[in-house]
Amino acid sequence: MQGSCLCGAVAYEIDQLDMPIGHCHCHTCRKAHAAAYASTAGVMREHFRWIRGEDLLTSFESSPGKLRRFCSVCGSHLVAERTHQPHVILRVATLDEDQGGRPSAHIWRSHDVAWLQDDAAVQSYPEWQAGR
Repeated sequence: MQGSCLCGAVAYEIDQLDMPIGHCHCHTCRKAHAAAYASTAGVMREHFRWIRGEDLLTSFESSPGKLRRFCSVCGSHLVAERTHQPHVILRVATLDEDQGGRPSAHIWRSHDVAWLQDDAAVQSYPEWQAGR
């Protein structure tokens, strides 16, 4: 499976997801992704390869020892890692194809704010909201 950043300058290839997909709601992931949560899965380093644009990656140490790697052109966050761990934490939304798995958990829900609460009463649309 391949994945890439928004502008396509950086691309990677994985053999498989080695850990379940999870949705992280922590304050740091929300800020890093400007989103309600980050969908991640662990990939063992031997199953992960940069195939284009590795020289365009930049990183930010968001907490001691944790590096978030992103494209210096478009800003897409692709992976996070702790260099001593045997895996990288892949941002699943950057995969270019549906890998077929489903999330196993939402974590750090204690960091949620009111607007993050799922509400069945909130309208949902298959595409852009009609009439907007």
